[in-house]
Amino acid sequence: MATPELWQPISPSVPKAVEWPGKAAPRPPKLMGLGLTRHASAEYVAQFPASPLQFPCLSASGRVIKRALDIVFSGLMLFLLSPVLLVIALAIKLDSPGPVLYISERVGKNGRVFRCFKFRTMVRDAERQQERVMHLNERDAILFKISNDPRVTRAGRILRRYSLDELPQFSNVLLGDMSVVGPRPPMVGEVREYSLSHLHRLDVTPGITGLWQIQGRHDPSFESYVSLDLTYIENWSIALDLKIVAQTVGVVLSGTGT
Repeated sequence: MATPELWQPISPSVPKAVEWPGKAAPRPPKLMGLGLTRHASAEYVAQFPASPLQFPCLSASGRVIKRALDIVFSGLMLFLLSPVLLVIALAIKLDSPGPVLYISERVGKNGRVFRCFKFRTMVRDAERQQERVMHLNERDAILFKISNDPRVTRAGRILRRYSLDELPQFSNVLLGDMSVVGPRPPMVGEVREYSLSHLHRLDVTPGITGLWQIQGRHDPSFESYVSLDLTYIENWSIALDLKIVAQTVGVVLSGTGT
C-alpha cells in the first residue's frame, strides 16, 4: 500500500513546502490563442536572461468553483458516455487477455500518491517488457513514449488515437484525486527523478487535460512539458480552463494521439 505522501520516500531532506529563490525555468513555447505570459520580471543567471517563478495561490472561491465544475462536468461525461464505456470495455476483453482497466500509482497535489484509472491499451505484461523497448524511447530525460509501441494492442491503438483510454479518469476527478484541467499526474518513478524546480508541478491538483496536451503533445522535451505546466499554474482562471477544454475537443477529434 502506498504511503499518502511521497515527499519522504523521495528524499528525507526535501521538505513538504520549498522555496527556490533565484531558480528559473525555461520560457515556454508560444501559446497560440491563449494569451498567456509568465508573471515574472527579467533577471539574469550568469550572463543568461531568466524568469524567476512566482506561484499565486488559487483563492478559496476559485478552488470551490473549480471543484464544483469538475464534479458537474465529470458526472455528466460519465453518464452520457456510459454506453461508450461499456462498448470499449467489451472491445478490450475481446481483443486481448487481461483486465479492462490499467491502474497505476500516480503522484498528485503535494506529493500525494493515488490510484489512476485508464482503459488498458497494452498487453498484460507490458511493464515487464519495458526494458526491452527502452531504446525506442522518443522523449528526453524523464519522459517515456513510443509512437508505435509494439506492446500496444489493436484496440489500444484506436483508444490512444482518440484519447479514449483516459475516459475512466473522470472517476478520479469525482474522487477528488484529479481535476478536469491541470498538469498530467506523473508516475512515482518519474517524480523520484525530479529536480527541486520540477516539484512545482505538484502545487496543484493534476488534470486529465492541460496546456501540454493541446500545445506540446508531440514535443519530446521534458523542459517544455514542465514549462507549460508552470505557465498554467501561474495563469490559472476559470476562463483558461474552459479554453483548454474547448481546444482539447478539437485535439481529440483530430485523432493525433499515440
